[in-house]
Amino acid sequence: MAKNQVQFQKGYSLFEFMQDYGTEEQCEQALLAWRYPQGFVCRECGNKTYCRLKSRPRVLQCNRCRYQTTLTGNTLFASTKLPLTKWFLALHLLIQSKTGISAMELKRQLGVNYDTAWMMKHKLLQAMKEADDRHPISGIIQLDDVYWGGERRGGKRGRGAADKTPFVAAVALNDKGHPIYMRMTVVDGFRSQPIGQWAQRHLASGGIVLSDGLACFKATQEAGCEHLGFVVGGKLELLNHKAFNWVNTMISNVKNSLRGSCHSIGAKHLPRHLAEYCYRFNNRFDLRALLPKLGRHAVRTPPMPYRLLKMAEVFG
Repeated sequence: MAKNQVQFQKGYSLFEFMQDYGTEEQCEQALLAWRYPQGFVCRECGNKTYCRLKSRPRVLQCNRCRYQTTLTGNTLFASTKLPLTKWFLALHLLIQSKTGISAMELKRQLGVNYDTAWMMKHKLLQAMKEADDRHPISGIIQLDDVYWGGERRGGKRGRGAADKTPFVAAVALNDKGHPIYMRMTVVDGFRSQPIGQWAQRHLASGGIVLSDGLACFKATQEAGCEHLGFVVGGKLELLNHKAFNWVNTMISNVKNSLRGSCHSIGAKHLPRHLAEYCYRFNNRFDLRALLPKLGRHAVRTPPMPYRLLKMAEVFG
């Protein structure tokens, strides 16, 4: 059997990473290129020349009006006191790990405390989520309803059980039936209104949505998609139907990876954890380009202080 060319492609080793981003100066140059891909332009006067302050190397000063800005200002890295080398190593570890890396493991690899590692991880996951959310998926789309968590002992089981967080799993296929993109999004229940809102945000018009017979999935038609529902009726053998094969595989893979890398996940943080796996899957075709790609997304992501990361709860 021929090898899967995507799965067996050459990756981006730690040795190569250290050659490219092993010093603070290399990281600063990369950050500068990501922030100003067309070259520096002063936001105050439009001048294109600048100088770097010797005493504060992350500060850029316009040669004309003397306006100062920082390399990390108004980005995901804003106000950080950590060396950029640690941020870049966190980027590398997150995107090159096939099954995810816990905040505890990140703490040990980076030599920082746990709260710092947790903050770094979730800021980068936020960048992944915002990047994927900008691009609706299209084509033939397998859709399913999923729950994260379990019922309490002696409590209600199934849908509506306590401690269960609902989310939608969608996998877009190409014309050969191969999975191309994945989107997993926490929703406010499986009713027509939240599913319709999800579809309008995450599905491109003209797609064909394949799902089970859950009535709320008809709301995907609000996004201009054709909907085909297959009534399973509790028959487990129908779960292996071609209409569900890839989405069920992705759900199983993601759930197993989450359980293996995270001791526990709060409902309000689940959207970012799901986005991590979707982002890696959606960008798996070129592993060597993953770091600069996520870096460019990170500098376009607004600052998100630790207190907001802890409080944030996102639907859709």
